[in-house]
Amino acid sequence: MYFKQIQTPGLGCFSYVLGCPAAGEAVVVDPRRDIDCYLEIARDEGMRITAVIETHLHADHISGGQELRAATGATIRIHPGADAAYAHEPLAEGQVITAGAARLEVLHTPGHTPNSVSLLVSDLARSPDPALLLTGDVLFVGDVGRPDLPGAEILDEQVRNLYDSLYVKLGRLPADLEIYPAHGQGSLCGRGMSAKGVSTLGYERRANAMLGLPDFERFKAAVLNRLPARPRSFSHIIAANRLGARLRDACPVERELSPARFEELMAAPGTMVIDSRDAAAFGGAHIPGSLNIGFEKQLANWIGMSVAPGSKLLIVAADRERASAIRLELFRIGYDDILGHLAGGMPAWVQSGREIASLPQMSVHELAASLATDEPPALLDVRTDAEWEAGHVAEAAHQSFADLLDRGVDLCFSGPVAVICGSGYRSNIIGSALAAKGCSDVRSVAGGMTAWTRAGLPVAAP
Repeated sequence: MYFKQIQTPGLGCFSYVLGCPAAGEAVVVDPRRDIDCYLEIARDEGMRITAVIETHLHADHISGGQELRAATGATIRIHPGADAAYAHEPLAEGQVITAGAARLEVLHTPGHTPNSVSLLVSDLARSPDPALLLTGDVLFVGDVGRPDLPGAEILDEQVRNLYDSLYVKLGRLPADLEIYPAHGQGSLCGRGMSAKGVSTLGYERRANAMLGLPDFERFKAAVLNRLPARPRSFSHIIAANRLGARLRDACPVERELSPARFEELMAAPGTMVIDSRDAAAFGGAHIPGSLNIGFEKQLANWIGMSVAPGSKLLIVAADRERASAIRLELFRIGYDDILGHLAGGMPAWVQSGREIASLPQMSVHELAASLATDEPPALLDVRTDAEWEAGHVAEAAHQSFADLLDRGVDLCFSGPVAVICGSGYRSNIIGSALAAKGCSDVRSVAGGMTAWTRAGLPVAAP
């Protein structure tokens, strides 16, 4: 049996290729939207991709199922509870799918979504006994799937389903069974996931706190405690995956734009400028009204948190290669309306004589000194509740990043304001959003609370 786990950087997604070179068949499970890696594997191993299996209706990334079907003619299989609007074959409890020596048995394991399945995999070339379990988003290495994404109206039912799937259905399976989840560290579909991509049921039963709780009520309290923020993009992604996402060939082509054309497109309603440079570069000079979301390993998650789906996007990047990489990240989460990127980057904009703005970067020492004056700035801490409770600057007011974005950053300040987060990344996003709303004296605290504590400055706790 051929088996390969494929990681998608930035989103924390895992997908899988299972098959049999001898039989010339392969199955892809939970594919990402850019499918070249699967086609290369199939070609190199002499296999034809005959089926795509979705373990559930994904919320955090656009599936590559439509792309694979268009490229290979593969059949897409998904649980009927997903209510998929595209042509597909339904998955049912106990159903068996084979690709030569690879045997996949469907287990309905609702809880993350009502339509979630896991796949019990046997390598028939060695033994009919199951060798591994693809758990989708029900069980992760170090955590379990969040049950809140399908909606508050069925949350209680989802929590009960999740408990039954984990403690009853998967509880019957042998401890030595390897588990391979659909997500790992960096995903917003759970909390506290390990960076590892594989574990065993036995180890998770011993080491995963969510599998060692004494009863359902304790499980419910634990799973609902401090659920991760729900990005704006999730509802849009779910809808696109239910309908079947448009193919890559139907998306706008990549374009380099002169400063004049870039400025012209900025004026169109619903258009947003994303500046992907680091905080210091953005702080020094940027296009007025642009939002700073730096190119980090979780760029897609931060875009999904910060930018309304359906926005028309213009990109400012350090270079052409970085702009192309951002375009791919956005394609993976369904932000397809990218009008282009600024040719020559900010140097070209500056040299064209167009207006620029700045977002001053304030050191923690400057912040401490300013807070001790008779007219200190307002200090806004945008970290999570847990981060705030672990320690904060005494003079700060707290409103989480997710709450601010959920409100559309509709607040402003009559005087100077400094924004602080953990490292300076989120504070630049919020600071740039406040400046775009018209706040005239906004600063981002460079290094955030990490720099504050390392400088030995005083930290308060609730």
